[in-house]
Amino acid sequence: MAGSQASHPHPYVPRDLHLPGYVPCFLSQSNILTVFASFTLILFSLTWIFSGRLKKTKVDRLLIFWWAFTGLTHLVLEGYFVFAPEFFKDNTGFYLAEVWKEYSKGDSRYAGRDAAVVTVEGLTAVLEGPASLLAVYAITTGKSYSYILQFAVSLGQLYGTAVYYITAILEGDNFSTNSFYYYAYYIGANFSWIVIPSIISIRCWRKISAAFQVQSQTKKHKTR
Repeated sequence: MAGSQASHPHPYVPRDLHLPGYVPCFLSQSNILTVFASFTLILFSLTWIFSGRLKKTKVDRLLIFWWAFTGLTHLVLEGYFVFAPEFFKDNTGFYLAEVWKEYSKGDSRYAGRDAAVVTVEGLTAVLEGPASLLAVYAITTGKSYSYILQFAVSLGQLYGTAVYYITAILEGDNFSTNSFYYYAYYIGANFSWIVIPSIISIRCWRKISAAFQVQSQTKKHKTR
């Protein structure tokens, strides 16, 4: 173990982070991002075509893609991180391990198995992953719980993102290899889970409020 660590020093900050058996990435950054972008494009195409056949609005079609994308990301990508604590030792070039080795350059808490990060990612993978895919089903089939489900999951995502950043700040916010990885990975890669859940939360709040207002007005008419 010691020999392996000596022959493969890790690139993460802090430099004294103990990662015995660390194996450098086999895939380049461009290869990792290309695979991820290809997956995203294919998923978008499939959900867009499928939802189009169901005669859904453009907003619903975009939401179906988002919930499918975020659900699979939570379940597969983040789920792998949670249940593969020694991903940094992988010497097979397995894609998911490569993703987390690369992302850890932006936040070494992942490689170091920080308790707060593991907890947030664990809850996200186990609870929000399946709930996101349920949202796809709810939107495509027009279920009555669609808006409240989307609202709840979006709030969960916002809460998880807040905990993710706040704990980093409280611990010194010094986990990125350099400023590029800080802004590209630590900030940029998580930006969508701030903006999109916020927009969805506001939309669902308005939809739910409007539904209750109609219900209230209907009851008033019946009592007259």
